Amino acid sequence: MKKLVVLGLGCFALSATSFAQNQREQFVAQPVTLGKTVNGWTEVSNGLQMRIWKDVPGKSPQVGDFITIHTRSRVGDSVLFSSRVVNNNEPFELQVRPAQQPRYDLMDGFQLLSAGDSATFRMPLDTILAMGAPMAPWMKKGAGMWLDQDVVVVKQKTQAEGFKEKAEKAKSMMVKDSAALKAYFTKNNIKPVRHASGMYIKYNQAGTGDTAREGQKVTVKYTGRTMDGKVFDSNVDSAFHHVEPFSFTIGQGQVIPGWDIGVGTMKKGSKATLYIPSIMAYGDRSPSPAIPANSILIFDVEVTDIAKAE
Repeated sequence: MKKLVVLGLGCFALSATSFAQNQREQFVAQPVTLGKTVNGWTEVSNGLQMRIWKDVPGKSPQVGDFITIHTRSRVGDSVLFSSRVVNNNEPFELQVRPAQQPRYDLMDGFQLLSAGDSATFRMPLDTILAMGAPMAPWMKKGAGMWLDQDVVVVKQKTQAEGFKEKAEKAKSMMVKDSAALKAYFTKNNIKPVRHASGMYIKYNQAGTGDTAREGQKVTVKYTGRTMDGKVFDSNVDSAFHHVEPFSFTIGQGQVIPGWDIGVGTMKKGSKATLYIPSIMAYGDRSPSPAIPANSILIFDVEVTDIAKAE
């Protein structure tokens, strides 16, 4: 299960799997000039163009601090991604990290805002497509189209405050999820093995060879569902339109933590069911409407191959 909410190229649009057109949200237009502008846009040092709609005095976040935001990626009126849509109109929190791209990285832009601000960051669509963003049929290269990233900063906190709050929340959620899982196991007469991390694993078929290790590329077949039995993804069910094997490298953060942990206990040919508490899944960051925030997730996984570590 890939991490669906990413900032791989400094653009939330890169994580969108579909394009919803003509969705509109209202951003209050209260332009604030932040220096030399061209047609109302101020250029940020990394190439982003920035326009402030609402400016609330306050301290801007530093690298390591946490901000809670609503955000939306669009080309004109065509919306590629909206946090309000995928997260039940709730904002989500992210940690401000060093820019990963020399140009057009939103992490630089976030450091120019403060709690209460709303702004739009703009970048040339041709450049973003060249960096690997998916191209919709209606997009036209060389047409001077722009990708706009609307951002509303709901609140912010220091790194220390953020880590303390996350630790307290994680402890509370783990207690809640553990009780829910135990009740689920009792009701369904399931006897899994408890991992030291707090997740549970039921081994359904033994494999051969060595257990997958950190740094090894593992290929799997999987089906994921919520505790009420609703399947939200699968690479063995044609209804989800991707029946090819899925590969990832153990311990590199390419998947949710519960996968790194659970698949990391399996051998080639083994089958298991992973019961993953919400903090080791997506937590409060729902990647799609099919997965409610703070959901315990259940995955049936078969390891089909384990490659040697590079």
